[in-house]
Amino acid sequence: MNLTQTFNDPAAVANYAERPKRQVPGFVDLQRMAMLLLAEHAHGAADILVLGAGGGLELKVFAEAQQDWRLLGVDPSAAMLDLARSTLGPLQSRVELVEGTIDAAPLVRFDGATCLLTLHFLPRQERLRTLRELHRRLKPGAPLVVAHHSYPAGEAGHRWLSRFAAFAAFNGIEADMAAAMPAALAEHLPALSPDEDEALLCEAGFSDVALFYAAFTFRGWVARA
Repeated sequence: MNLTQTFNDPAAVANYAERPKRQVPGFVDLQRMAMLLLAEHAHGAADILVLGAGGGLELKVFAEAQQDWRLLGVDPSAAMLDLARSTLGPLQSRVELVEGTIDAAPLVRFDGATCLLTLHFLPRQERLRTLRELHRRLKPGAPLVVAHHSYPAGEAGHRWLSRFAAFAAFNGIEADMAAAMPAALAEHLPALSPDEDEALLCEAGFSDVALFYAAFTFRGWVARA
């Protein structure tokens, strides 16, 4: 099973905009917090890289809040990028969308970057490589904001996954689907523990790593290039 296959499933893509709101506690505010953390450094006509931009949800939040920002969204799914274009509507004129992984992003220095709900799909070594490539594309001191599943291994992790599933079920995810989430994620998602995630950011060259978001199985950090 490849969890990323859902991002090329037409039915899953069509319903994508509603799923994160039901599964990720504080999903809308997470995007707003990411924007504010970027804005501490990215003033005026700043260049912002959004990795894992398919769907366009955070791109829309950023474009509406920061009218001078120049946004580049990168995602490996053509279907999700089509959804981003629909989500952005007239805001699309201020956003460049690129199909691919981090390697598809131009090797220029951005004023900030985000990678939301994406890194948990990548095995450790690919995640480290992606973080290093993000670092190469940021100006010195520019912020990177990341958020994704991050929970301990073993029984403690399974307990948090069960709580995540209970939250999803409470918010309207089908009961059978929610019940299957803990086992499916534990088996197929290469999630790391919070300590491992922080260490990986440092290994990739980032400093001043600070936790800003914690919600059941999710963690979010801001770091400086």
